[in-house]
Amino acid sequence: MSELTKMGLADARDALAKGETTSVELTGAFLEAIEASGALNAYVHKTPDLAMTRAKAADEARARGEAGTLNGLPIGIKDLFCTQGVDSQAGSRILEGFKPEYESTVTSKLWDAGAVMLGKLNMDEFAMGSSNETSVYGPAVNPWKAEGSDAALTPGGSSGGSSAAVAADLCLAATGTDTGGSIRQPAAFTGIVGLKPTYGRCSRWGIVAFASSLDQAGPMTKSVRDAAIMLTAMAGHDPKDSTSADLAVPDFEAMLTGDIKGQTIGIPREYHMDGMPEEIEVLWSRGKEMLQDAGAKIVDISLPHTKYALPTYYVIAPAEASSNLARYDGVRYGRRAKLGQGDSITDMYDKTRAEGFGAEVQRRVMIGTYVLSAGFYDAYYNRARRVRTLIKKDFEDAFAAGVDAILTPATPSSAFGIGEMASADPVQMYLNDVFTVTVNLAGLPGIAVPTGLDSRGLPMGLQLIGRPWEEGALLNTAYALENAAGFVAKPSKWW
Repeated sequence: MSELTKMGLADARDALAKGETTSVELTGAFLEAIEASGALNAYVHKTPDLAMTRAKAADEARARGEAGTLNGLPIGIKDLFCTQGVDSQAGSRILEGFKPEYESTVTSKLWDAGAVMLGKLNMDEFAMGSSNETSVYGPAVNPWKAEGSDAALTPGGSSGGSSAAVAADLCLAATGTDTGGSIRQPAAFTGIVGLKPTYGRCSRWGIVAFASSLDQAGPMTKSVRDAAIMLTAMAGHDPKDSTSADLAVPDFEAMLTGDIKGQTIGIPREYHMDGMPEEIEVLWSRGKEMLQDAGAKIVDISLPHTKYALPTYYVIAPAEASSNLARYDGVRYGRRAKLGQGDSITDMYDKTRAEGFGAEVQRRVMIGTYVLSAGFYDAYYNRARRVRTLIKKDFEDAFAAGVDAILTPATPSSAFGIGEMASADPVQMYLNDVFTVTVNLAGLPGIAVPTGLDSRGLPMGLQLIGRPWEEGALLNTAYALENAAGFVAKPSKWW
């Protein structure tokens, strides 16, 4: 593997600026690494010709003195983002062959900043999953392996291809989306940084919708500094998205000082879950000590409605998915089922959706349709919306009391094996989101930072939750935690 691929965004940006390499050389190194990484199944739509065209254009722009902030930097794009002329399937059979005639706002911003697209990355179908096993392309595979075992592990979900690609040095960074933890959980499983911004910080226009009031795009990177660089390029107001915030985007990288003296970090007592592995508890305690040693004040806080977060999420998210996925019917684009003589348009809808959607998507659409139905709307959906308001208020009360950020585990375990939970009760899989869904329900920014290895040599992460719109302060606290943890472990290459 080329040494070039081991760099992160900041290092590669500096190397390009100094003339130590070119975008063409850098992009070529990544394309070689991608071709040799088939066992990881991270990339599902490769775009080598487009990548080299953009890399050449980036080098020419630099020669003219017109380099953007991400000029010539090769990145991967989650298959949920619409990319003009390139397959955008959302990991689903029903969008087979769909090549949008438009570009999502987030990817447009990245291309305007000069970034180079290496290809589209694997993901759970319509972002519904915590292990990347619901993908029509088959599961992405974690580049990490447990010591003494050859078993394939999940890279997390739904942004599993993104996390695997970043951890395996198949791109400098990648885009992800987070509806209930789909950036932060895979980041923790693969030893990388994953940032979910405040709801509305990044435009959702051109991103295939799962649950519109929860979805948010964010960066998945090799370091906190890289996350700050990428978020600055991704964020910003978009008139095409009515939920996009009309706020100025600061230079997040410039806010990274590592100085958190006088900051107050809250530790929510409700996150001490029954049956939580001792290694996660120990990691959490170490995180508290590291932030305390960096000058922060640690206080216990209460988020009393946390226990209702998972059931609330798994009413609201499927309800919104049920509405959003009604548009996939085989009429205008994507897959259409073969019809028999005499089949009606209703038969076409039924057959197309039955063969186009996978089992998990079907399950969530059915749940969502049920909770929105006339007899159950108040009992489930409206009640879940009221509880969501209470969960949001818990965080507001904590921040009003002077808490600057909240420290929790990112996941209830390290990466588990592919197939390990596939036949289990689906609720067991949903429990992977126990520490992350509250952040989406409250619309807050959250970041997963790799902070240690478990007894099997697998990465584990901690989560920091910040005040709304204060990603700069959150990134700075994460930067202090990253510096204190000194996590530099990488997976041994086996693919």
